[in-house]
Parts: sequence; structure tokens; C-alpha cells
Amino acid sequence: MPRNTHALAILGPKLYSKLNQTRVLVVGAGGIGCELLKNIVLTGFGDITLLDLDTIDLSNLNRQFLFRKRDVKQSKAMVAAATARLFNPHCKITPIHANIKEEQYDVQWFKSFDIVLNALDNLDARRHVNKMCMAADVPLIESGTAGYLGQVQPIIKDTTECFDCMPKETPKTFPVCTIRATPSTPIHCIVWAKSYLLPQLFGEEEDESELDEAAAQGENAAEIANLRKEAHAFKSVRRALLSSPSEESAKMVFDKVFKDDIQRLLSMSDMWRSRKPPTPLPRQEILSGSFKLPEVQGNANTGNGAKSSKSNIVGPASNGANTAHGSTALRDQQNLTLRDSVVLFDDSLSRLAARLRSGKEVSISFDKDDDDTLDFVTATANLRAASYAIEGKTRWEVKEMAGNIIPAIATTNAVIAGLIVLQALQVLRSKFASSPSSTPSPTNGSDQARKVEWSLASLTKREGMRTVCLQVGKPHMPLGTFFMSPPTPLCGVCRDVYVSVPCDPARVTLGEILRAVKRAERSGDNGDGEREVIVYEGTRMLCDPDFDDNLDKSLESLGCTRGRFLTIQDEDGAYENVAISLSAMPDDASAQGPAFILPTPFPALKARKKPKVSPTIAVAAPAPPSSPPSVGSRKRSAPIDEDEDLDGEMPAAKRSKANDGSAVVPLKEDSNGYIVIEDDDDDDDMEIL
Repeated sequence: MPRNTHALAILGPKLYSKLNQTRVLVVGAGGIGCELLKNIVLTGFGDITLLDLDTIDLSNLNRQFLFRKRDVKQSKAMVAAATARLFNPHCKITPIHANIKEEQYDVQWFKSFDIVLNALDNLDARRHVNKMCMAADVPLIESGTAGYLGQVQPIIKDTTECFDCMPKETPKTFPVCTIRATPSTPIHCIVWAKSYLLPQLFGEEEDESELDEAAAQGENAAEIANLRKEAHAFKSVRRALLSSPSEESAKMVFDKVFKDDIQRLLSMSDMWRSRKPPTPLPRQEILSGSFKLPEVQGNANTGNGAKSSKSNIVGPASNGANTAHGSTALRDQQNLTLRDSVVLFDDSLSRLAARLRSGKEVSISFDKDDDDTLDFVTATANLRAASYAIEGKTRWEVKEMAGNIIPAIATTNAVIAGLIVLQALQVLRSKFASSPSSTPSPTNGSDQARKVEWSLASLTKREGMRTVCLQVGKPHMPLGTFFMSPPTPLCGVCRDVYVSVPCDPARVTLGEILRAVKRAERSGDNGDGEREVIVYEGTRMLCDPDFDDNLDKSLESLGCTRGRFLTIQDEDGAYENVAISLSAMPDDASAQGPAFILPTPFPALKARKKPKVSPTIAVAAPAPPSSPPSVGSRKRSAPIDEDEDLDGEMPAAKRSKANDGSAVVPLKEDSNGYIVIEDDDDDDDMEIL
């Protein structure tokens, strides 16, 4: 029996034959991505591009079934594609190991696909793909999972709400002084152990830029000055630790961190007027069993515990490895006593120092699958928690919180991946039925060839499309559906008018682009004459009616290159934004020819729709942080990206306004209220809605 028999019977010969010619982009090859790739290969999709930045981690293997132990540290996209080809040798899979935000993956590149399927796990990348699909007018199927929860959302420009139409939860960050001096929750202690103490002792030398930033943001000057002294003292402790492998060096580090530094903080009496002061920890008394801390509410592990049935540390060599005394999993979920934490601290400190002294590693950073670093963070976080009368955490809980893990369940990923394919088939069936051509759109990205008239009513009534979610608490009805909503009128992404402009950023200036756009607007039915506008790139304001210093600068000098957007905003907010997508010049363009090509005819300006206002309250979804404000006003300010400086050309007054913004680092919050930091190398262990 042919391998496509079942797919052909379910889809029918007409739809099945078109899938073979459909170009689909899958972004992400993690927990959802592996299941999704397998599904679309077996369904009959014939031309798949798979893009993922990550490499395979050991912790991925329990649910990402396309990978094996031999594949650890290799590209997820490359390995997943190679494995999936075995399911259907006739399917073309193009793997790309890269960041979806790189400039070559611009709007024209997105236009070459018929549909985009998202299997991402972080907010920033999701917002980027959402915006690119809005600009390219390509249907997007968004998805995400978190434990037993999951969601699949079809997104179609001008028809359904986009990913940024609804406001997302504001990420939470921790001030540096809270982390280093006045922790109040377990996550404060874990972040301190992972992101401060471990790098201080075993990472690269600190440049104190974090303290400079804290000072610039107006945090307590006295605390920052003391933290600078602490950083200098750590340098001598680090040198002693790495030069002499002895119990004395471990004692010196312990006394420095948990005794001397605490006593120094206690000397600043003003800090403790409204909060409980910490308790210095005497190492020898803890080990001998003569020291006890008052019990913390909700936690029974603050006693010395010279011998405790709850202990998961039976000796200096016990670091969570499986032994005859019990399984790793059971011990990892047992509480540490205060003495256990000291023993684990000494042992993990010795192991980490030995690794650096061997010369094989220049520095050591936290890895949730590295027993040495996990033991160190567990011990130091619990010791600090005990000092500040904060509830301690088990090794498993520390791994979960410090390792950015929201529990990923393979079954949830499989269900969501199946729903993604079903939603994609519904969108494509509607697209093929509405398209003037009987075949999928060509790969040249022609707007004329791919223009499809979508209707929210037809998608929901005729095709039966819904936003689908996995819900808990209803075993008789695990899948919930919601009607798709139209775009939010004030959305700063999908309500923009997108225009693709091929250009040479080195030869064209901002002023030339702006003047050409204004001429094109005047030549059409675009309102009453020339309008006053503000121009943004991301969140950077490049010019407005009162600031024109950048008009004579090349786009390249302003950091506006291929893949970037210039958002032209009406100062009075009367019209919707025009988003100029910068793309590469055609291959046959002459170097002496025009520096940019404006489309003809230029899209007509759209008057901004006024949101419906109730008699008592008006609600409008805010634009996402990655986009400029969706409605113009007389008074404006836009933050400048830290890596996108304008060479000091902006007037001082505007510069001070621009510097009010700061980069936001997405955090994750699980169902238990844990806040977990997102690392740069974060993988699909964090799969959220």
C-alpha cells in the first residue's frame, strides 16, 4: 500500500495534489516543531523550509523524538530535517540553522511562502514573525504550550486579530540592589546564586557595567557604592580559590559571602527599618550542630539537621548521582537542611574550582544539566534564603526555576502540532478556493499572483475555523474553541499599511525616502495635501517636524538596512501608519541606477478607525514594545535602542526623552507563580502560550 493512501483518502485528490506544491515555512524545531515536522511530512506537504537557531541539548531528548544522544550539540534544524526525510523521501525539506531575525529573512523572503507555521518558545521571535507575516500578507498559524495547556491561533492579515492585537503580560524584572542586598523571595536568591555569585567566582571578570546601569536608573547610591566594594573584594577571593585547593579556601569563600557580607549589610541600619534583617551564618557552628535558625513559615529545612531523614546529601561526594540509597528523582525533591547546604556548598565549590584549575575551561556558566553548577546554585541559594528567613527550595525546584523550565509534556506538544496542521489545511483550502489561480502562489513573491480575498465570516462559518486551546479541569471536553476576532483598530502591527521598498541603504538617505513617499501620497487620493509625520525605526524616532538632523544621512549610517521597517506616523493620528519594509535591490539593478524603487501605484492612505467607546470606559489594546506608538500626538518620545545609537546627533532634549526606555527581557511565569529568567540560549524547555 502506498505511503500516501490515508492522506489522499482524507484530503481528497484535489487538495492533496496542491499540498505537494505548497511552500510552507516552519519556525522552530523544538518540542512542538519536531511533532509538527513529522505531521506535515506525512500529510503530504512537498516543499518545507525549517528554521531554528538552537542546538540540541541533552534535556531535549525525552520528548523531541527526532533527536538522539549522538546528536547533542548539533543543529536542531539540520538533524530534524535529516530524520524527517526518512518518513517521506519525496518531500523537499530545506533546513536553516539561523536566527529568523537576520536581515536576509526579509519581507520578500516571507512572501515566497504560502503559509507560516510557528513553533516558537519566546515572545520576541513570535512578535517578529507575526509582523513579517502581516507585512508579507502570508497566513500564520501561531501556537504554544505550557504543561497541560496549549493553544493554536490562525492569523490572517486584515481578517483576524494578530498576535499583538491583544496586550501581553508585562515582563517582570528585578532591580540589582534587590537581588544583591535585599532579597524577599526564593527566586531572588536563585537569581543571585546563578547570575551573580557563580559568575563572580567562576565566570569572566565583571566589568561592573550592571552597577553603572543601576546608578543611571537612580537606584540607591549608597547600596551601589557598597556593591562596588564587594565586587573588588571578590576578585581576591577568586584568586585564592583557584590557586589553592583546600578546605581553607572553601571556608574563606563561605565566610566572605554568608558572614562578612551579611555583617556589612547589617551595619547599614537604614536598610532594615522596614524589613527583617538577615542573619550571618557561622560555618563551623552549622557543621558541628550547635547553630539553629528560627523556622521559616512553610519550610522546615532551616534547622541544622546534622542528621536528617529529609536530607538528600549523604556525604561530600553525593551530588545527585544515582546511588544505592535511592533514586536521583526522589532525592532531588527532598528538602536540604542547613548543614546539608553547607556540605553541598563545599563539595560543589571544590569540583568547580578543580575544573578551572585543569585549564580545560576558561570560565564556567550555569547549565541545568551540569550537576556541578546546579549543586552550587542549589546550595548557595538555600544558604542565602536561610540567612534572610526565606523559604528554601529543593534541588528539583531550583533546577526548574534557574533552568527556565516550564514543564514540557510530549503529549501536549503532539496534540497542538496536530491542531496546527488541521488549521493550516483549513486556511489553505480557503485560500485555494478564493485564489484566481488554481495552483499555489509562485515563489517569486508576486503580490498580484498571491492576492486572496479573505472573509472572517466565510472562514468561521464555511470553513469552521476557530482558535483552539487545550483546557484543564474539563476531562469530558479537553478542547475548547473560540471565535476568531477581527483586528484591533489601534493595533500597532496589523493596522499598518505595509509597503516593500527595494533600496541600497548606502546610497539612499532618509530624506529621499520620506520625500518620495510624500510625493506618492499627494499624487493619489491620499487626503488634503502634505501631512506632518514622525518616522520611527523600531522604537527609535529618526525624525519629526521639529527634528530633521537625520534627513541627510544614509539609511546605512542610521542602521536602517535590509529587513528593517521605517514606520511613518501621522502626527495628528488621522491616518494609519505606513510601514516601509526595506528589501534588497533586484539582482539586475545597476549600481548607477536609482537607489530605491517605490511601488506604483502607492497604497492609498487609510483613515484611522475610531474605537468604539462605551459610556463609562474606553478600552484600547496598546501597541507592542517592538513597535512605535500606534496613534500620533503633539508630544512624543521614543527610546533609542542601546545598540542603535544615532552618533549623538539628536538634540539633548530629545535624547533625554529617548533614554527613558529600556530593553525588556521577557520572563516566564508558570502556574505556581515562579518567575524564571530567559537566557539567550533558551530552547524549547520554555513553551508558553
